[in-house]
Amino acid sequence: MTIHWCGTGLSAIPGLRRLLEAGHKVTVWNRTVDKAREAVGDLTQDIRAFDIDALGAALEKGDVVVSMLPGDWHVPLAELAISKDANFVSSSYIAPEMRALDDRAKAAGVALVNEVGLDPGIDHLMAHALMADYRASDAFDPKNQLSFISYCGGVPKIPNAFRYKFSWSPLGVLKALRSPSRSIRDFEELRVDRPWDAISSYTAPLPEAEAFEVYPNRDSVPFMADYGFEAGWPVKHFVRGTLRLDGWAQAWADVFAEVETLSGPEGDARLKQMSDQFWDENAYDDGEPDRVVLCVGLTAEQDGQEVWHKTYVMDASGDAQGTAMARLVSITVALAVESVLAGRIEPGVHAAPSAPDLVGDWLGEIGALAQHLEVVDHLA
Repeated sequence: MTIHWCGTGLSAIPGLRRLLEAGHKVTVWNRTVDKAREAVGDLTQDIRAFDIDALGAALEKGDVVVSMLPGDWHVPLAELAISKDANFVSSSYIAPEMRALDDRAKAAGVALVNEVGLDPGIDHLMAHALMADYRASDAFDPKNQLSFISYCGGVPKIPNAFRYKFSWSPLGVLKALRSPSRSIRDFEELRVDRPWDAISSYTAPLPEAEAFEVYPNRDSVPFMADYGFEAGWPVKHFVRGTLRLDGWAQAWADVFAEVETLSGPEGDARLKQMSDQFWDENAYDDGEPDRVVLCVGLTAEQDGQEVWHKTYVMDASGDAQGTAMARLVSITVALAVESVLAGRIEPGVHAAPSAPDLVGDWLGEIGALAQHLEVVDHLA
C-alpha cells in the first residue's frame, strides 16, 4: 500500500519525513517539484508534480491519500479516494460536503479521517481523554454542572511589540477576525460577531503560571456531542477558542477598528494590503523559534463546589529541526496515516479518534514532541 502525500508546505514536512524514515512506501505530490525535493529529496526520489488525474491513475485499493493542500482540494481528493477504494487523511475541519461522504466511504470500506492536526486534532484527543477519566471517576454524576475549555494558539517564543508573528501569509488570520463564533457561557448560548468582543484572560496551569488572552473560535456547540456530553447534562461553560499573548488585544486595537469597517472588494483589497505589511514587519526570522500553547480542561461542580477538575496543558517550541506548529500538525497527521494502514480506524468519515487505545497511543507519541505536556489535577 502506498501513501500519496499531497502538499509539502511549511506545516507538512516533519510528518512526511517520519513516514519516509519509517520505511513506508510514499509518493510525494507537490505543485512545485523542486520545493518538495528541497524538503525530502534526501529520503525519496518518488516526487511528482501534483495533478489529480495523474494521482487517480496511480491510486490503488488500500492506499492512503494525504491532503496537506488548501481546503478546496479535500473533498475532491476524498471522492477520488472512495472511487479507488483508497483512504483519505487531512488535518482540516470536517466540512458538510465531507460529512456527506460517510455512507459512500462505509460502503467502499474506506476511512476518511480529518481533524487530526493540532487544533483540531490534539485538542480532540485531550478532550476525549478527560471525558473518559471523568466518567470513570467517583465524582461522575449526570447532575453535575460542567465547564469545558479548549484554548490553543501559536505565539512567538520571543515576544514582540505586536504580540504575534506570522510563519505564512497573515491574510488568513485577518479574515478569521471577521468570523462569528458560538459557545456556551453561564448556561446560555453566546454568539459573537467579532473575536475582540469576547476577549478574556486565561491563566494557563504551566509550571510557572502564565496569563494569556483568549476568545471563542468558530462554532463550539456541536463539539459537546462529539466529546460525549449528553443532552440532559447542565453545561455552564463550553468553549473552543484561540489563545494569544497577554497584551495582544491592545497591540491589535487599531487593526480591529479598521477590520470592522471593511467590506466588499475594496475591503478585501485592503486586507491584502494589510497582510503584506504585517508579513514585512512581523514575520518570523530564519531560525527564530515559534511556540504553541494548548490547554484543554474539564470541571465538574456540585452545589457550587468543584468535585472534579483536570486540565491538559502543552507547551512546545520550535527547534533546529523546524517549527513547533509543523511538528505538532504533521506528525499527528502521520499517526492517523499509520493507524489507517494498521486497520485501527473503521470505514467512514471520522475526526480524531476517541477510542481509548488510540487516544493513549497518540498522546504518548505527542508527549515526545512538546517540551511540556501534563495533566494537572487541580483538586489533588
